[in-house]
Amino acid sequence: MSTTASTQPAPPSEQSRRVLIVTGMSGAGKSTALKSLEDIGYETVDNIPLSLMVSLVSPMQSELPFQGEGAPLAIGVDIRTRDFDAQSFINYWDDLLHHTDISVTVLFLDCDDEELNRRYTETRHRHPLAADRPVIDGIRHEREIVSDLRRRADQVIDTTQLTPRELNNLITGHFSLENRQRLSVFVTSFSYRRGIPREADLVFDVRFLRNPHYETELKELTGLDVAVGAYIREDNEFNEFIQNLTRLFEQLLPRYAAEGKSYLTIAIGCTGGKHRSVFVAEQLKLWLSEHHHKAQINHRDLNKTKDLN
Repeated sequence: MSTTASTQPAPPSEQSRRVLIVTGMSGAGKSTALKSLEDIGYETVDNIPLSLMVSLVSPMQSELPFQGEGAPLAIGVDIRTRDFDAQSFINYWDDLLHHTDISVTVLFLDCDDEELNRRYTETRHRHPLAADRPVIDGIRHEREIVSDLRRRADQVIDTTQLTPRELNNLITGHFSLENRQRLSVFVTSFSYRRGIPREADLVFDVRFLRNPHYETELKELTGLDVAVGAYIREDNEFNEFIQNLTRLFEQLLPRYAAEGKSYLTIAIGCTGGKHRSVFVAEQLKLWLSEHHHKAQINHRDLNKTKDLN
């Protein structure tokens, strides 16, 4: 169904206040994300009643004691928020989009049901929807409630395999207040045996490159070691591949930026996430930095792959 004129978002003005709404599955890392945002300069507030959201975020309307006109604001909202209802949240969200004095982004934090169940079990916290039922029942019920929010979100980060530090790096890379108009690029290596990173925008498979795992003197090293990099570079396909890869990004990155995309996650995968993907990810990060792109790097499975190749 096409959007009518009455429901189209108003274009934000140059003085728009930056507002980031952090929502998602409870237990998926909202508190960690809000702390990271606070550390990089956002005012943060968690679980404010939905009925107060519009007056809080709009400097033109606010009667609440949040000072700092135009200061970036991060708001945590989930099923624990008073008067929370998914459709009500979407209605408030749509209302915010019509304010020219604010620029709204919604971040949804997701996580596998099994991992959420493990987190609740290990911390002995009670799931808010499972007072008298197994935790997994509450998690599944919650997922049904927030499914529409996930579909509507501007950005989804899956925290299933992320450590708090890795989540912090992602949040900082995607939502830094510095150089706001520049495209932020996040490069991550990964092991295919542990699954493709769900937050990835672009995925590249480097399993065709020669594998250091089968060389006795290289097996216990990683793609961060000079000897491993030298071995991979000796592959006849490597130079042409890396040239084609960087040439592709020469074309893509300006187009993404022109379309208004502010963050891009590139995932480089190999079998074990220890050698080839790590080295190629490092080479890509180096190229991005040399070409003045704001970039961060993470090696998701580097310390989890002793039994893989």
